[in-house]
Amino acid sequence: MYKLIAIDLDGTLLDSYGNTSTENINAIKEAKEKGVDVVLASGRPVMSVKSIASEIGVDSYIICGNGAITYDLKKKEVIYNRFLEKDKVLKVIDICEENSIYYCIYTEDMIITKSLNYNVLFFNKENAKKDPSKRVKINIVQNVREYIENSNNQKYLKFTICDSNKIIFTSINKKLKQLKNIEVLEVSHISRKMIKSGTDEVVLEYYYTEITNENVDKWYAIEDLINKLNIKKEEVITIGDNYNDLKMLENAGIGIVMQGAAEYIKEKANYVTDSNDNSGVSKAIKKFV
Repeated sequence: MYKLIAIDLDGTLLDSYGNTSTENINAIKEAKEKGVDVVLASGRPVMSVKSIASEIGVDSYIICGNGAITYDLKKKEVIYNRFLEKDKVLKVIDICEENSIYYCIYTEDMIITKSLNYNVLFFNKENAKKDPSKRVKINIVQNVREYIENSNNQKYLKFTICDSNKIIFTSINKKLKQLKNIEVLEVSHISRKMIKSGTDEVVLEYYYTEITNENVDKWYAIEDLINKLNIKKEEVITIGDNYNDLKMLENAGIGIVMQGAAEYIKEKANYVTDSNDNSGVSKAIKKFV
């Protein structure tokens, strides 16, 4: 009997447009009715994950920033955190600025950036569909380093660093890996998202990496949570599609990967379900719960 399902969002629960299908929502509801706890585990900031959780009926816990935070939705409080320290944030900013590469910083309650591009452009389009109270706050500032230096109460989850040119991206990635006491996400494939602009469909494709504090991972956050809930890892199902899902796919009782995932991710799975655009999450839940 499985007691907890941890589900990634982008590329997994959400389709290419950032929507959740009726089939996925109904499957989550049925799993909860059978006594299975459903947890969203995402790289997104807290407000974004909270908004999606509210829309689909997830009301217990969410894991955000690739495992930098576990948030208790009922108590409305952070119960686990691994924040980036300010000095590390400034060092990453310096490397990005020196190499003129796009970056944004996720805090507990906002995304800090210089402009709307890549993943932040997708969030901005997603905001347009949401009630103002559920939108991700995007803080556009001219001088990010100066802003961070003058901020005293911010809590930093992660960086996302993007570029459409693979050569430039690979070069910056090598420099970032020279920094100590941080985690640099190894992503070897390109991110692909869809946004609608009037009647047109715009494809966003870019290479990216994510920087977190050391020892930040979705699985470590899940492990902390299931210890609190007295659940064994063999009683956990995890569903994902990307490199930041690898540890949770490998360590759970059942690790399920989406059809659209890269082959090196699929190799680590116990089961491959349908794609995120064909409600693969619902099919996985119906098979194993």
